[in-house]
Amino acid sequence: MTTHAIASREQWLAARLELLEAEKELTRHSDEVARQRQQLPWVPIEQDYRFETEAGTASLADLFGGRSQLLVYHFMFGPQYTGGCPSCSAIADGFNGFVVHLANHDVTLCAVSRAPIAALQAYKRRMGWTFPWASSLDSDFNFDFNTSFTEDQQRSGTIDYNYRPRDTTWLRKPGEESGAAVHAAMTGTDVATYLREHPGMSAFALEDGVVYQTYSTYARGLDALWGMYQWLDRAPLGRNETGPWWRRHDEYR
Repeated sequence: MTTHAIASREQWLAARLELLEAEKELTRHSDEVARQRQQLPWVPIEQDYRFETEAGTASLADLFGGRSQLLVYHFMFGPQYTGGCPSCSAIADGFNGFVVHLANHDVTLCAVSRAPIAALQAYKRRMGWTFPWASSLDSDFNFDFNTSFTEDQQRSGTIDYNYRPRDTTWLRKPGEESGAAVHAAMTGTDVATYLREHPGMSAFALEDGVVYQTYSTYARGLDALWGMYQWLDRAPLGRNETGPWWRRHDEYR
């Protein structure tokens, strides 16, 4: 027998209406945060970043694909990975469905990773994805946007991620790796190598031939892009997790 609270239809409706007010307030707050996000000042991109794509070498402006807005997902797939990060893969599973809608609203969505373009193309085929994906292997792009870190940065004890210092000394203490070890193994790396890549999302605008950074977010700031969790948050048991339970979509048994 369930241990959850049980109610009559009338009692449930009263509780649901109370929750509805909280949901409406959350929606209004989310709209206000979106307004503030769009009012952030723009920063001109002065570096000449170069990428490898399926069509060849491209500049950051080329990634816009003729549109005025570009959304980049910083996908964790380092040069030493044998496959993409499972968490990033779960997020990217939703890209195919809405990339066409964004494209028809003057927005290009593109993933960027440091793995070689051949590895990205092979993984795309495996996952059945069609969205654009560029390699920044020979570029400082990921490093400049705080989603890739050198071994020396890691060994220094802190990295700059999500606009604040993040401790890395725990990587020197075996047994304290938590769920990172699970996903590191799934990418064919050790924990330290796996965590030289971090997830993020950056937005850019192109006006009069100048590319501007307009926004970047990291860590839990990506939650809203993770469609799976938006559904789980509405399921009876919610996220109901004690560790990294998800797998790449072709690895479930």
